[in-house]
Amino acid sequence: MYQTLKKVALAVIPRRTLFENEVFFRSVFAFHLRGKEHSCTVCGRGAKKFIAIPDGDLLCPFCGSRARTRRLSNFLIEQDLLHGHLLHFSPSRSLYRLLKKNKHITYFSTDYEDEFIADHRYDITDIPLEEDFFDVIICYHILEHIEDDKKAIAELYRVLKPNGSCVIQTPFKEGDIYEDYSIKSHKERLKAFGQEDHVRVYSVEGLKKRLMESGFENIEIKTFSKEERYGFMEETVLIARK
Repeated sequence: MYQTLKKVALAVIPRRTLFENEVFFRSVFAFHLRGKEHSCTVCGRGAKKFIAIPDGDLLCPFCGSRARTRRLSNFLIEQDLLHGHLLHFSPSRSLYRLLKKNKHITYFSTDYEDEFIADHRYDITDIPLEEDFFDVIICYHILEHIEDDKKAIAELYRVLKPNGSCVIQTPFKEGDIYEDYSIKSHKERLKAFGQEDHVRVYSVEGLKKRLMESGFENIEIKTFSKEERYGFMEETVLIARK
């Protein structure tokens, strides 16, 4: 039902209008899903259930947050990372709305391809800001899209303040990093890397090594298990500190 309603809404309502009024539209759709069995860490609403979508993820019916977004929201609070200048690449709409109104941070949201709602359009390989500028950087599911990821990582290091934290997540595999720049078509990339616009699949240790090669020294690897109440999935997150 959810996927059908989404297709209809996208077909009849301009995308920008849909995004700007998303909370209202979702509240109407999700009215019957109010409950106490589950809780969203992004919007704070209680729900009878999360919505399962075809890729296996679970959406909050009220704000549309994915499992990793809810985990990230919770993680930022637990790790006391909501302070100072915060750079957020390609933010989910639900977390963008939450962080945009947070008075404890100066929020810099950016999306280079103009696919997400953001206030800036920074190229991650050439960020137009001085070094040692950000206290916190959120780089979730970005680096696997970037061909020159070493240059991107070097930029993250450059603009991060000493003792600042860069929170990074990508899809991971066992073994070594797999990348092949000769693979160009969407069909071939989907087969090789799992998504048509990805250019590699990292391993956790492989990504850690690349971060260290760019100057990051203190890198924590956090592994998380499922939590049904909040709709969290099993996942791994890296925190790189300068």
